[in-house]
Amino acid sequence: MDQVPKKSIKNWAEDDRPREKLLLKGPAALSNAELIAILIGSGNFEESAVALSKRILNEVNDNLAELARLTLADLQKYRGIGEAKAITIAAALELGRRRSVSLLTDKPQIRDSKTAYLLLHRELGDLNYENFCIILLNRANKVLRTVKISDGGITGTVVDQRKVFKIALDYNATAIILGHNHPSGQVAPSDADIQLTKKIKDAGAVLDLPVLDHIIIADGSYYSFADEGIM
Repeated sequence: MDQVPKKSIKNWAEDDRPREKLLLKGPAALSNAELIAILIGSGNFEESAVALSKRILNEVNDNLAELARLTLADLQKYRGIGEAKAITIAAALELGRRRSVSLLTDKPQIRDSKTAYLLLHRELGDLNYENFCIILLNRANKVLRTVKISDGGITGTVVDQRKVFKIALDYNATAIILGHNHPSGQVAPSDADIQLTKKIKDAGAVLDLPVLDHIIIADGSYYSFADEGIM
């Protein structure tokens, strides 16, 4: 359970209160630490909510994407962060991720590997386990939908080719792009990645459903099978 803090937000000087600052100046005026302090409400016996939030952020290099990769157990290692506060932080970060996805109000057109990477990064960039996705495209190479196919562990995931093509056919896709992340940070494809890509590409050719690319993302960079000429 969360411990009773030395100082709650209500007892701070008015200029130091994130909630009051938000009311007066709007959320954009607050630092990341102040926003997280509002989420957790209180700190621990030695730290205010803001000080605790600053320390947590400092340990992830002030990077919200890195913060989003922390598990609930990771967050609860910080004194003053119990299960309820950890869940609140994780929920807020997930809402932020979903908001960025929902900003794609129009169907983007995939013109190159970078466009596909940016779309996949919204889905996979914050994950600390491997996940496999497909981007479904229409005849104009506009995105119909991005679908997660399978979850895995830190070192790999199992992909069912039949599921890939069933979903593609269900949405009347005319082409697909494969994508997955490497939590290890190594962007180069493994032998298994290369073999899987060939099998799915060959199956797509039989179904007249071309596989245009396979994008691997890791630590803010990506590898494109099409760009490397191995599709």
